[in-house]
Amino acid sequence: MTVPGLPMAVPSRDLPTRVRIHEVGARDGLQNEKATVPTEVKAEFIRRLADAGLTTIEATSFVHPKWVPQLADAEQLFPMVADLPVALPVLVPNERGLDRALSLGARRMAVFASATESFAKANLNRTVDEALAMFEPVVSRAKSEDVHVRGYLSMCFGDPWEGAVPISQVVKVCKALLDMGCDELSLGDTIGVATPGHVVALLAALDEAGVPPTALGVHFHDTYGQALANTLAALQQGVTTVDASAGGLGGCPYAKSATGNLATEDLVWMLRGLGIDTGIDLGRLVATSTWMATQLGRPSPSRTVRALSHEDTEEH
Repeated sequence: MTVPGLPMAVPSRDLPTRVRIHEVGARDGLQNEKATVPTEVKAEFIRRLADAGLTTIEATSFVHPKWVPQLADAEQLFPMVADLPVALPVLVPNERGLDRALSLGARRMAVFASATESFAKANLNRTVDEALAMFEPVVSRAKSEDVHVRGYLSMCFGDPWEGAVPISQVVKVCKALLDMGCDELSLGDTIGVATPGHVVALLAALDEAGVPPTALGVHFHDTYGQALANTLAALQQGVTTVDASAGGLGGCPYAKSATGNLATEDLVWMLRGLGIDTGIDLGRLVATSTWMATQLGRPSPSRTVRALSHEDTEEH
């Protein structure tokens, strides 16, 4: 239930005053849906997210429809939202995807790499080095067009086939992505196995290697209920960009043990309590996720959505 003045804001001196939320619900959140979500519904979802105050909303992915059928409507969707006064990043897996995105006027792109060989093989059918080689001309061309490029890095904290991933291995791939021209990186906990100490250790190693927290975003899954704790640890190390998905939608089609992304509403609730500004209207965001849950035919897994939309009812 909604109670005025809650959560009470109690700022901390070791935390940033503002955080930018990189909203992934419309792309990462919907890509696993088995039933096709109508293009008009996706566009309305993005518009409602923008109306709630989100300034970076990942719109879609220009991958081959065979691999992600849910996003086969990228050419139809992007022009429907391109007029919004927000950043609309799109995923591009190769030069063909880049061509498609550029032709529609997209100005923010993302490439998707892996810190491990197993996931690179499962997701991209390439080795880590082969994948980086494939992305190099994509990033180079994008930068020549003055396009902002984000580099996603999966399996930064653990891999379902390889287990623990050496921090040095993650640092090496991060450096390669930045060296080829990526403007920022998103560190992905693809199967949700990170813990706060691991987060601190990786960020410290990256900083020592010349990759500052200002160049990084974090992308946590909540498989073991650690996403908010890991986010707080990252914020304490100077990270100010956090990926989240409205309503907690999404997972990863190539990592079967991955559960939902960190819910944007749960993140905003925590940040509000810490006195950190996001520019987001939580009420409008909750209403948006409640609406989207209705479109999908199931309740939102976000605890904050349930609490503020009265989806949880008393049984006794």
